[in-house]
This record gives sequence, C-alpha cells and structure tokens, in this order.
Amino acid sequence: MRAIDGGTFLRGSDEFYADEGPVHEASVSPFLIDEAPVTTRQFASFVAETGYLTTAERDLPAADFPELDAGERRPGSLAFRPTDGPVSLLDWRQWWTWLPGANWRHPFGDAGEKAPDDHPVVQVSFDDAAAYAAWAGARLPTEAEWEFAARGGHDGWRFAWGDEPRPGGRLMANTWQGAFPYLNAGADGWRGTSPVGSFAPNGFGLVDMIGNVWEWTTSPYSQRHTTGETSCCAVGGRGDERRVLKGGSHLCAPEYCLRYRPAARSPQSDDTSTTHIGFRCVRDA
Repeated sequence: MRAIDGGTFLRGSDEFYADEGPVHEASVSPFLIDEAPVTTRQFASFVAETGYLTTAERDLPAADFPELDAGERRPGSLAFRPTDGPVSLLDWRQWWTWLPGANWRHPFGDAGEKAPDDHPVVQVSFDDAAAYAAWAGARLPTEAEWEFAARGGHDGWRFAWGDEPRPGGRLMANTWQGAFPYLNAGADGWRGTSPVGSFAPNGFGLVDMIGNVWEWTTSPYSQRHTTGETSCCAVGGRGDERRVLKGGSHLCAPEYCLRYRPAARSPQSDDTSTTHIGFRCVRDA
C-alpha cells in the first residue's frame, strides 16, 4: 500500500459528461491505498482461506428472476464479445453476453482460458470486493478517496498524466485502441486486461488507476455530484443500489466511453460482475 496524505482538491469535471459535475472542492483524510488492483492470485488466496463463493458462482435468486427456470438461473456472468463489424453504439447488448460458468477463475466461461494470476481479478461484484477487503483488514475506497489518489497530486489535469491523452505519442494506460466494439489493435499488445503495472505509475506511485479495469467504490451513484459530501458499462442485475465505478477500462474508447480520466464515473448495480470490473483496497491512516 501507498500512504496518501489527504487534503483538499477540485473534484469532478465540467468538460465531458454531465454526471462528472459540478466541479467543487472536496476533502479527504489521510489513508493508505493498494499500489495496484487486486490480482487473480491475491483473490485466489482469499478464496482458498475462506471458501468464499462469488456472486457469479451462485444461482440467480429465483425471487429476483421468476421468469427464468432453474436451468436459466444457473451461475454465470457478463462477458465482452467484440462485434463482427460496426454497429450502433446505443445498445450495449450487442457486445455484452451472459455466459454460464463465467466467474473470476474463468472470466469467459468454462471453455475459456483461466484468468492470468498477475492480471486484475475480474467478474467480482461489489459484495465480492467488499468481502475480500474485510478479509484483508481493509475496505473499499469512497469515490472522493479514489479520485484524489488517481490525480496523483496534480489538481485540474484532464488525465492522470496531464491534459493530452497521449503525450508525445506515448500510450499511458490500457484502453481500447481502434474502432469500438469490433476492431482493437491492442494497448501495447494487450487486447483485454494487462498485467498490473504494465503502464507507468501516477504521481503517487499507483499503477492502473486509469484503464485496465473499472474499480468499485463504496459511494452510491447520483446523476450529479452532491457538493456537500465527501454509462458506458453493461448495467445488469437487479440490485437496489448502484455504486460509482472509477478509472475506465480496457474497453474505453474516445468515440464511446471517454472515461479513462480521474473525474470520470459510471454507475453499476451491486450484484453485477463483468470481464472489465475489478477493485483495490484502502485503509485508514
């Protein structure tokens, strides 16, 4: 973990998406934050010790899905599948599919490859991430803590590294390279998640705060910031609560999801897991 001194900063943005505003001063107390997202290897240690069963490994609740029979409620999760060519970007169902057997071990289903040990763990719901954090003697960050850490001590920059998306032509994070959702040239060769730390750290020495995977926070989502308090994703499930995701992912592309910035945010229901959502933990200092 890295120690963050805390302080006051300008939170949000008025340049891009409406839910990022209004820009306002926010303060955070000192805290510690994981240098990188939790990896598959780390999550496997948690499961081995506790026997924890993730949301994606359980049957869908019959009470929530009365229209489905038992076979249709078997464990599974959402996975990204590129389309065969250009499609309308108004319907995310064209590139997200429900895969029986998809979980943190095999993000693309039973027939898919095993999740790499050194990549961020994916296919984890909010409850799964919170359970891991409690086991690790930590917690999940608030949105304000996460954004403060992602900015790396540089208030007001559009991106975590400055105002240009690719300074000097250099790719700074694992984001979609090509035409979404069908042509991905790969971020330095990675067309999905990449090993943590494959791209340069920010000013606080934190890696993958931007791109690679979206990260859970504890903050409830609202369509505008409430200044008195410190969707470009598939939104599935039927949880009553929607939390703020931060950081963008390897699926973020300028023409569809220019959310690989510290101020960017996206709503997600607590019970949803996908191939591009992970998390990291924090502790009070």
